[in-house]
Amino acid sequence: MADHEDRIRDRITISRRDGIADVRLDRADKMNALDPDMFTALVESADLLAKDTSLRAVVLSGEGRAFCAGLDFASFEAMAGSSDEPSQLGDTGGRITHYAQQAVYGWTELPVPVIAAVHGHALGGGIQLALGADIRFVHPEAKMSVLEIRWGIIPDMTGTQQLVDLVGIDVAKELTFTGRTVSGVEACQLGLGTHLSESPHDDAMAMATEIASKSPHAIRAAKRLLADVARLDRAEAFERERAEIGQLIGSPNQVESVTAFFEKRPANFTDPEIND
Repeated sequence: MADHEDRIRDRITISRRDGIADVRLDRADKMNALDPDMFTALVESADLLAKDTSLRAVVLSGEGRAFCAGLDFASFEAMAGSSDEPSQLGDTGGRITHYAQQAVYGWTELPVPVIAAVHGHALGGGIQLALGADIRFVHPEAKMSVLEIRWGIIPDMTGTQQLVDLVGIDVAKELTFTGRTVSGVEACQLGLGTHLSESPHDDAMAMATEIASKSPHAIRAAKRLLADVARLDRAEAFERERAEIGQLIGSPNQVESVTAFFEKRPANFTDPEIND
Protein backbone atom coordinates (compact mmCIF):
# COMPACT_ATOMS: atom_id res chain seq x y z
CA MET A 1 0.00 0.00 0.00
CA ALA A 2 1.40 3.41 -0.96
CA ASP A 3 1.91 6.33 1.38
CA HIS A 4 -1.26 8.21 2.21
CA GLU A 5 -1.64 11.02 4.72
CA ASP A 6 -4.71 12.64 6.23
CA ARG A 7 -4.78 15.72 8.41
CA ILE A 8 -7.75 15.91 10.77
CA ARG A 9 -8.87 19.34 12.00
CA ASP A 10 -5.26 20.53 12.20
CA ARG A 11 -4.84 18.37 15.31
CA ILE A 12 -3.96 14.86 14.12
CA THR A 13 -1.95 13.46 11.23
CA ILE A 14 -2.49 9.95 9.88
CA SER A 15 0.14 8.39 7.62
CA ARG A 16 -0.79 5.02 6.14
CA ARG A 17 1.61 2.57 4.53
CA ASP A 18 1.61 -1.22 4.17
CA GLY A 19 -1.51 -1.57 6.29
CA ILE A 20 -0.16 0.47 9.23
CA ALA A 21 -1.62 3.81 10.29
CA ASP A 22 0.87 6.07 12.06
CA VAL A 23 -1.44 8.40 14.00
CA ARG A 24 0.12 11.41 15.71
CA LEU A 25 -1.44 14.05 17.92
CA ASP A 26 -0.03 17.23 16.38
CA ARG A 27 -0.41 20.08 18.83
CA ALA A 28 3.15 20.07 20.08
CA ASP A 29 3.12 23.69 21.26
CA LYS A 30 0.43 22.73 23.80
CA MET A 31 1.88 19.28 24.61
CA ASN A 32 -1.02 17.81 22.61
CA ALA A 33 -3.54 18.98 25.20
CA LEU A 34 -7.20 18.15 24.61
CA ASP A 35 -9.22 21.08 23.27
CA PRO A 36 -12.55 20.79 21.40
CA ASP A 37 -10.83 20.31 18.05
CA MET A 38 -8.60 17.56 19.48
CA PHE A 39 -11.59 15.73 20.93
CA THR A 40 -13.34 15.92 17.57
CA ALA A 41 -10.21 14.94 15.66
CA LEU A 42 -9.77 11.85 17.85
CA VAL A 43 -13.34 10.73 17.22
CA GLU A 44 -13.18 11.47 13.49
CA SER A 45 -9.79 9.78 13.08
CA ALA A 46 -10.94 6.55 14.71
CA ASP A 47 -14.14 6.59 12.63
CA LEU A 48 -12.11 7.11 9.46
CA LEU A 49 -9.75 4.24 10.19
CA ALA A 50 -12.57 1.89 11.19
CA LYS A 51 -13.76 2.02 7.56
CA ASP A 52 -10.34 1.10 6.10
CA THR A 53 -10.46 -2.61 5.27
CA SER A 54 -6.77 -2.59 4.28
CA LEU A 55 -5.81 -1.54 7.81
CA ARG A 56 -3.77 -4.05 9.83
CA ALA A 57 -2.52 -2.08 12.87
CA VAL A 58 -2.38 1.44 14.33
CA VAL A 59 0.39 3.26 16.19
CA LEU A 60 -0.84 6.19 18.30
CA SER A 61 1.66 8.79 19.53
CA GLY A 62 2.17 12.50 20.17
CA GLU A 63 4.45 15.01 18.47
CA GLY A 64 6.90 17.10 20.46
CA ARG A 65 7.66 16.70 24.15
CA ALA A 66 4.57 14.79 25.26
CA PHE A 67 2.09 12.09 24.37
CA CYS A 68 -0.82 14.15 25.72
CA ALA A 69 -0.80 16.51 28.71
CA GLY A 70 -4.54 16.17 29.34
CA LEU A 71 -7.32 18.73 29.18
CA ASP A 72 -6.62 22.22 27.85
CA PHE A 73 -8.38 24.17 30.60
CA ALA A 74 -8.42 27.47 28.72
CA SER A 75 -10.24 25.82 25.83
CA PHE A 76 -12.49 23.92 28.22
CA GLU A 77 -13.64 27.15 29.88
CA ALA A 78 -14.33 28.72 26.49
CA MET A 79 -16.20 25.61 25.38
CA ALA A 80 -18.31 25.53 28.54
CA GLY A 81 -19.49 29.06 27.84
CA SER A 82 -20.27 28.50 24.17
CA SER A 83 -23.26 26.87 22.53
CA ASP A 84 -21.35 26.52 19.26
CA GLU A 85 -18.99 23.71 20.30
CA PRO A 86 -20.11 20.06 20.45
CA SER A 87 -20.96 19.18 24.04
CA GLN A 88 -18.46 16.84 25.65
CA LEU A 89 -21.35 15.53 27.73
CA GLY A 90 -23.72 14.88 24.84
CA ASP A 91 -24.08 11.59 23.05
CA THR A 92 -22.46 10.72 19.72
CA GLY A 93 -25.31 9.39 17.64
CA GLY A 94 -26.63 6.53 19.72
CA ARG A 95 -23.28 5.19 20.90
CA ILE A 96 -22.77 4.01 24.47
CA THR A 97 -20.31 6.86 25.01
CA HIS A 98 -20.50 10.62 25.22
CA TYR A 99 -18.14 12.67 23.06
CA ALA A 100 -15.12 12.76 25.38
CA GLN A 101 -15.45 9.04 26.10
CA GLN A 102 -15.64 8.25 22.38
CA ALA A 103 -12.37 10.15 21.84
CA VAL A 104 -10.76 7.25 23.73
CA TYR A 105 -13.19 4.40 23.14
CA GLY A 106 -13.03 4.85 19.39
CA TRP A 107 -9.48 3.46 19.54
CA THR A 108 -10.46 0.65 21.89
CA GLU A 109 -13.19 -0.51 19.53
CA LEU A 110 -11.17 -0.27 16.32
CA PRO A 111 -11.19 -3.75 14.76
CA VAL A 112 -7.37 -3.87 14.54
CA PRO A 113 -4.71 -3.63 17.26
CA VAL A 114 -3.81 -0.14 18.48
CA ILE A 115 -0.34 0.38 19.95
CA ALA A 116 0.36 3.55 21.94
CA ALA A 117 3.87 5.01 22.02
CA VAL A 118 4.06 7.07 25.21
CA HIS A 119 6.75 9.62 26.02
CA GLY A 120 6.84 12.77 28.10
CA HIS A 121 3.56 13.52 29.83
CA ALA A 122 0.43 11.37 29.68
CA LEU A 123 -1.80 13.05 32.23
CA GLY A 124 -5.54 12.95 32.93
CA GLY A 125 -7.23 12.54 29.58
CA GLY A 126 -3.80 11.73 28.14
CA ILE A 127 -3.32 8.63 30.26
CA GLN A 128 -6.89 7.58 29.52
CA LEU A 129 -6.14 7.84 25.79
CA ALA A 130 -3.07 5.66 26.23
CA LEU A 131 -5.08 3.11 28.21
CA GLY A 132 -7.57 2.93 25.34
CA ALA A 133 -4.90 1.26 23.20
CA ASP A 134 -4.35 -2.50 23.19
CA ILE A 135 -0.60 -2.32 23.89
CA ARG A 136 1.60 0.47 25.27
CA PHE A 137 5.31 1.12 24.79
CA VAL A 138 6.35 3.61 27.49
CA HIS A 139 9.56 5.60 27.85
CA PRO A 140 11.24 5.13 31.26
CA GLU A 141 11.11 8.89 31.93
CA ALA A 142 7.48 9.31 30.93
CA LYS A 143 5.21 10.90 33.53
CA MET A 144 1.75 9.35 33.84
CA SER A 145 -1.06 10.32 36.19
CA VAL A 146 -4.78 9.89 36.74
CA LEU A 147 -4.71 13.58 37.48
CA GLU A 148 -8.40 14.49 37.68
CA ILE A 149 -8.67 14.45 41.48
CA ARG A 150 -6.33 17.48 41.57
CA TRP A 151 -9.08 19.48 39.88
CA GLY A 152 -11.89 18.02 41.95
CA ILE A 153 -13.19 15.77 39.19
CA ILE A 154 -12.91 12.11 38.19
CA PRO A 155 -11.61 10.30 35.10
CA ASP A 156 -14.55 10.30 32.69
CA MET A 157 -13.07 9.17 29.36
CA THR A 158 -13.49 5.40 29.98
CA GLY A 159 -10.50 5.49 32.33
CA THR A 160 -12.21 3.89 35.31
CA GLN A 161 -13.01 0.75 33.32
CA GLN A 162 -9.62 0.51 31.66
CA LEU A 163 -7.75 1.09 34.93
CA VAL A 164 -9.48 -1.74 36.73
CA ASP A 165 -8.94 -4.09 33.78
CA LEU A 166 -5.21 -3.34 33.67
CA VAL A 167 -4.07 -2.86 37.26
CA GLY A 168 -6.84 -4.27 39.47
CA ILE A 169 -9.36 -2.52 41.66
CA ASP A 170 -7.05 -1.59 44.55
CA VAL A 171 -4.33 0.04 42.43
CA ALA A 172 -6.99 1.73 40.30
CA LYS A 173 -8.48 3.23 43.47
CA GLU A 174 -5.09 4.39 44.74
CA LEU A 175 -4.16 6.11 41.49
CA THR A 176 -7.59 7.73 41.19
CA PHE A 177 -7.84 8.83 44.84
CA THR A 178 -4.30 10.29 45.02
CA GLY A 179 -3.66 11.54 41.49
CA ARG A 180 0.01 10.74 42.02
CA THR A 181 2.42 10.74 39.09
CA VAL A 182 4.26 7.57 38.18
CA SER A 183 7.32 7.19 35.97
CA GLY A 184 7.35 5.00 32.90
CA VAL A 185 9.25 2.40 34.91
CA GLU A 186 6.61 2.22 37.64
CA ALA A 187 3.82 2.41 35.06
CA CYS A 188 5.07 -0.81 33.49
CA GLN A 189 5.50 -2.43 36.90
CA LEU A 190 1.89 -1.60 37.74
CA GLY A 191 0.49 -2.72 34.38
CA LEU A 192 -0.27 0.71 32.93
CA GLY A 193 2.45 0.08 30.35
CA THR A 194 3.09 -3.12 28.43
CA HIS A 195 6.74 -2.59 27.49
CA LEU A 196 9.41 -0.21 28.75
CA SER A 197 11.18 1.37 25.78
CA GLU A 198 13.87 3.96 25.12
CA SER A 199 12.35 4.39 21.64
CA PRO A 200 8.59 3.90 22.09
CA HIS A 201 7.55 4.94 18.58
CA ASP A 202 10.20 2.83 16.84
CA ASP A 203 9.31 -0.20 18.93
CA ALA A 204 5.59 0.34 18.42
CA MET A 205 6.08 0.54 14.66
CA ALA A 206 8.17 -2.64 14.72
CA MET A 207 5.40 -4.50 16.53
CA ALA A 208 2.78 -3.06 14.16
CA THR A 209 4.84 -4.34 11.23
CA GLU A 210 4.94 -7.81 12.78
CA ILE A 211 1.17 -7.78 13.37
CA ALA A 212 0.57 -6.55 9.83
CA SER A 213 2.31 -9.66 8.50
CA LYS A 214 -0.34 -11.94 10.06
CA SER A 215 -3.76 -12.89 8.72
CA PRO A 216 -6.00 -9.82 9.14
CA HIS A 217 -9.08 -12.00 9.66
CA ALA A 218 -7.39 -13.88 12.51
CA ILE A 219 -6.07 -10.68 14.10
CA ARG A 220 -9.51 -9.06 14.02
CA ALA A 221 -11.15 -12.21 15.41
CA ALA A 222 -8.62 -12.33 18.24
CA LYS A 223 -9.26 -8.69 19.15
CA ARG A 224 -13.01 -9.27 19.19
CA LEU A 225 -12.65 -12.25 21.49
CA LEU A 226 -10.21 -10.61 23.89
CA ALA A 227 -12.09 -7.30 24.08
CA ASP A 228 -14.84 -8.64 26.33
CA VAL A 229 -13.13 -11.60 27.94
CA ALA A 230 -13.27 -10.15 31.46
CA ARG A 231 -17.01 -9.52 31.21
CA LEU A 232 -18.25 -12.82 29.79
CA ASP A 233 -19.15 -15.98 31.62
CA ARG A 234 -17.23 -19.08 30.53
CA ALA A 235 -20.06 -20.58 28.50
CA GLU A 236 -20.52 -17.46 26.38
CA ALA A 237 -16.77 -16.99 25.99
CA PHE A 238 -16.32 -20.57 24.77
CA GLU A 239 -19.28 -20.19 22.41
CA ARG A 240 -17.67 -17.11 20.89
CA GLU A 241 -14.38 -18.99 20.47
CA ARG A 242 -16.18 -21.74 18.57
CA ALA A 243 -17.95 -19.23 16.33
CA GLU A 244 -14.76 -17.33 15.49
CA ILE A 245 -12.64 -20.41 14.76
CA GLY A 246 -15.46 -21.85 12.68
CA GLN A 247 -15.27 -18.79 10.43
CA LEU A 248 -11.48 -18.96 10.17
CA ILE A 249 -10.78 -22.65 9.47
CA GLY A 250 -10.50 -23.24 5.75
CA SER A 251 -10.93 -19.56 4.87
CA PRO A 252 -8.63 -18.14 2.15
CA ASN A 253 -6.41 -16.21 4.57
CA GLN A 254 -6.14 -19.18 6.92
CA VAL A 255 -5.06 -21.44 4.07
CA GLU A 256 -2.63 -18.77 2.87
CA SER A 257 -1.11 -18.52 6.38
CA VAL A 258 -0.25 -22.21 6.36
CA THR A 259 0.89 -22.29 2.74
CA ALA A 260 3.16 -19.27 3.12
CA PHE A 261 4.72 -20.71 6.27
CA PHE A 262 5.67 -23.99 4.62
CA GLU A 263 6.79 -22.28 1.42
CA LYS A 264 8.93 -19.91 3.52
CA ARG A 265 7.62 -16.75 1.88
CA PRO A 266 5.64 -13.68 2.96
CA ALA A 267 1.91 -14.29 2.99
CA ASN A 268 -0.32 -12.56 0.46
CA PHE A 269 -3.54 -11.86 2.34
CA THR A 270 -6.84 -10.51 1.08
CA ASP A 271 -8.49 -7.58 2.88
CA PRO A 272 -11.48 -8.21 5.13
CA GLU A 273 -14.90 -6.93 4.19
CA ILE A 274 -16.12 -3.96 6.20
CA ASN A 275 -18.11 -6.19 8.60
CA ASP A 276 -15.51 -8.97 8.98
